[in-house]
Amino acid sequence: MSFLAKRLDRIQPSPTIAATTLANELIAAGRDVIGLAAGEPDFDTPANIQEAGIAAIRRGETRYTAVDGTPALKKAIVAKFKRENRLDYTVDEITVASGGKQIIYNAMVSTLDPGDEVIIPAPFWVSYPDIVNLADGTPVAIPCGQNSGFKLGAEALRAAITPKTKWLILNSPSNPTGAAYSAAELKALAEVLLDHPQVWILTDDMYEHLLYDGHVFATIAEIEPRLKARTLTMNGVSKAYCMTGWRIGYAAGPKALIKAMAKVQSQSTSNPCSISQAASVEALNGPQDFIQHHNVAFKERRDMVVAMLNQAKGIQCLVPDGAFYVYPSCAGAIGRTTPAGKLIETDGDFATYLLETEGLSVVQGSAFGLSPHFRISYATSTEKLRDACTRIQRACAALE
Repeated sequence: MSFLAKRLDRIQPSPTIAATTLANELIAAGRDVIGLAAGEPDFDTPANIQEAGIAAIRRGETRYTAVDGTPALKKAIVAKFKRENRLDYTVDEITVASGGKQIIYNAMVSTLDPGDEVIIPAPFWVSYPDIVNLADGTPVAIPCGQNSGFKLGAEALRAAITPKTKWLILNSPSNPTGAAYSAAELKALAEVLLDHPQVWILTDDMYEHLLYDGHVFATIAEIEPRLKARTLTMNGVSKAYCMTGWRIGYAAGPKALIKAMAKVQSQSTSNPCSISQAASVEALNGPQDFIQHHNVAFKERRDMVVAMLNQAKGIQCLVPDGAFYVYPSCAGAIGRTTPAGKLIETDGDFATYLLETEGLSVVQGSAFGLSPHFRISYATSTEKLRDACTRIQRACAALE
């Protein structure tokens, strides 16, 4: 009999974390490696937010807080949803956790029973299906390829829903593709969901503020108020506010669900870091102008990366709407042979080839549920990105 629980057989370690860890280990060993696997901004946390955290320490706010968030942070989140998304919530409809990942985990653990299905459009963030598996649910991946702009359509959603479907997870803008749903596209999905009252919606809006080219953010509870009573709207301060290490995610939803999620959290981590919560109040209530300054830099990097990748032999890259990822197809490299005589059979082989020959760390598309692709994070310096894309062009040109 194994000492370890059988549920661990249903999941794998995060591929994005694994790729980043390997790149860091190679760098520490003296290898010339460019890591493009980590999904975090390279900008520092804004000074006013840093100072709010320091001030909280000096005020002695270093003790336990309420299990799922301080009143001050919950009030700031209520105001954010009202101001930016035209959604009305009360503080008892808000939950705060140690990152968005814990929000999703709490939601799935508190609602899923064996056999319950969760629809997840693919490509997806690597953790969605594994969290569902840990919660004894069944992830149902729906392929959404380049031809659909990497987005789920109404008819594909309708075909995927069964009597066992309990949740639909939507992520816009998307990790890993940067695809963002328009209000019209969300409205079409909402019309399907109105016909299936047993299906709840978890909308991951973590990249809400990272949009380019005039795209306007929309979230499904705002677009279709009749779905608000069965929607968990999730967000956080990690991406737009450059606070990945502060570990604060939050969500709004029906009171019964929020209470159940707090119950799970009370027996796992208890409250998020008190200092991080104080800093997050300042993030949400304070100046927001730096976000657009960052977005100018992200857009410039995006445009350069897309242009250079599309010049690489066998690579095709769509222009993402938001976030800070590109998800190029490497279909043109499949079936070709490396200078060392190795056949490239999968996108995993291609990612390995880039690492071994060019010292470039990317994440293979299979990790996100849709091949043959790979993900690059362009949340790093222009110089590194230009060097990385040059290496990709060189590696692709060397394939036979």
